[in-house]
Amino acid sequence: MALATQSLKKTKHWLSTPEKQIEVLTDHEGIGIPSFKEKIGEAGIDVLKPVSIEVFQINAGKMCNQVCQHCHVDAGPDRKEIMTRETMQLCLNALKDPQITTVDLTGGAPEMNPEFRWFVEELSKLGKHIIVRCNLTIILANPKYNDLPEFFKKHKINVVSSLPSFTARRTDAQRGEGVFEKSIKALQMLNEIGYGKEDPELKLDLVYNPSGAYLPDDQAVLQQEFERKLKESYDITFNDLYAITNLPVSRFLDYLIRSGNYEEYMVELTNAFNPMAASGVMCRSMVSVGWDGYLYDCDFNQMLELKLTNGAPNHVSDFDYQKIMNREIIINQHCFGCTAGAGSSCGGTTAS
Repeated sequence: MALATQSLKKTKHWLSTPEKQIEVLTDHEGIGIPSFKEKIGEAGIDVLKPVSIEVFQINAGKMCNQVCQHCHVDAGPDRKEIMTRETMQLCLNALKDPQITTVDLTGGAPEMNPEFRWFVEELSKLGKHIIVRCNLTIILANPKYNDLPEFFKKHKINVVSSLPSFTARRTDAQRGEGVFEKSIKALQMLNEIGYGKEDPELKLDLVYNPSGAYLPDDQAVLQQEFERKLKESYDITFNDLYAITNLPVSRFLDYLIRSGNYEEYMVELTNAFNPMAASGVMCRSMVSVGWDGYLYDCDFNQMLELKLTNGAPNHVSDFDYQKIMNREIIINQHCFGCTAGAGSSCGGTTAS
């Protein structure tokens, strides 16, 4: 067992801070694997640099009505971090740049932010493609959210939602008791108003991620299986399914170490390294904004509190497209998750 892992297991809150998570991740020699920097070097990539900033990902807050076992945000009902209207306005100022074409709203459950609807309405005025990472159950969590499908439709939101299985047992095991039933009802509500059907402006995408310490199966095969099962059992249709790899961050890292799967999983990620995926990782075409306005290469770096460096502004109040384009992307061992197999997908992140 790696030395960092051994030392942290002796404490009660051994993964309670980003610093402790990074301590575990950085100890790659302790488990006999190369560093991510070494691995991309072998593929002829000296450093990761941006190629564009097409996606502006915004974490509206860590409050969520669910507590999912795999959540890299460590979101839940007890989280108080929430983006203010003032910070949202700073995001809107930055988004006036026409080179940024997509806004990706995530959380937590972004809909729980009291300024969510105002923000979406303002974003719509900018003519951006808007993605909302909706966990589905939020639609049924409270009567005030019941009209979210209609709100999404009005603003032509691309709804992206996590559904780890087409069975209740596996879904509830990962996302909480009763989540599957509510998710199915929410999907049916979205279908009823046109989502997931023929209208290209009402796109409904699903995200699959494994429920344990293993990599996802082939994405095309999974999509066919989900399409068949959901249609046969619940008359549900959707557009695309994205199969994503769980990254060793926050709750999933905690699970890996407590279950004794960390070293084996990291070896599996390293062995699945795909040089082609490394050249096209999501962080090369996006920037991620934390609930407090700080800037990151991706939302995984955001949760590890690895702010932009190399002369790039690290807060949205100082947003400068060209300076951010000139940065070097911060990497660590968790980056293997975005280069395993087919690589990262789903417009830049996991779903809520």
